Amino acid sequence: MRIAFLVASEGVEQVELTDPWQAVKDAGGEPVLVCPKPGEVQAFNHLTAADTFPVDVTVDKVSADDFDGLVLPGGVANPDFLRLDSGAVAFVKTFSQSGKPVAAICHGPWTLVEADVVRGRTLTSWPSLRTDIKNAGGTWVDEQVRVCEEGPGPLVTSRKPDDLKAFCDAALREFGA
Repeated sequence: MRIAFLVASEGVEQVELTDPWQAVKDAGGEPVLVCPKPGEVQAFNHLTAADTFPVDVTVDKVSADDFDGLVLPGGVANPDFLRLDSGAVAFVKTFSQSGKPVAAICHGPWTLVEADVVRGRTLTSWPSLRTDIKNAGGTWVDEQVRVCEEGPGPLVTSRKPDDLKAFCDAALREFGA
């Protein structure tokens, strides 16, 4: 099980990166940090800078074929930066259309909205994304974790860090762990 974690160079909510990352490792999988830019990723604990993490590979060097699943962590700035990067958006769109599972938490679904892959899907997120998801043709629900099977592949979503246990468990099931 090789899982891509797509993040921007800064702004990812640290726990939304590290908890799913550790869950993949604990399940015997290989997490891979994918970013539009090489170097390091600056994580945050809400609005306070936290740890940095080395980028494994840039988004222009990978394809959906290289992975068994995709994780889109949140953080307010992280998905907003990703939405402005055409390579990251294209990767998410291609991955979502591949039939492989995608898991997004908190603000992570913003990148799914930008990739135009939520139409006809039911998902959850941080509450402030509700209108964006509805305007993009999706159905928003307020649930700890939602697994949507409508569409090319499973879509696992959760609202916030408090939902991480349920999010990780559901994502691992869909990734085949």
